[in-house]
Amino acid sequence: MGAMTALLTSAMNPSDVPQPAPGVSRRLVAKALGHERRWRLLAELSRGEGLMVVELSERVGISQNTISKHMRTLRDAGMVVVNRAGMYSIPAPCLISTEEGTVDYGHCVLRLRPKTTG
Repeated sequence: MGAMTALLTSAMNPSDVPQPAPGVSRRLVAKALGHERRWRLLAELSRGEGLMVVELSERVGISQNTISKHMRTLRDAGMVVVNRAGMYSIPAPCLISTEEGTVDYGHCVLRLRPKTTG
């Protein structure tokens, strides 16, 4: 996965296992993270701005049809939301740092862009 990493949490005591953010399914998150293009889309959204499919397509160089299919998978997993205007974003409570692209879905933390050094 290159510069993109996932920090998956686990614990021996079931009561210590972090709970997913509301609307986030562990099974669907695992499926969603199984494709490099979805990581790229999440990385773009982790910058903090809502984007339409056409904008995502321009930024990552993937067809709008393919973007729509990937966004459906991410939306089904609860990893992104879409508003009535068709703008996709990462749910606000989950977006920890737009500088590093850090997203906390409760049971996993994703750092989607490498830290930049001064």
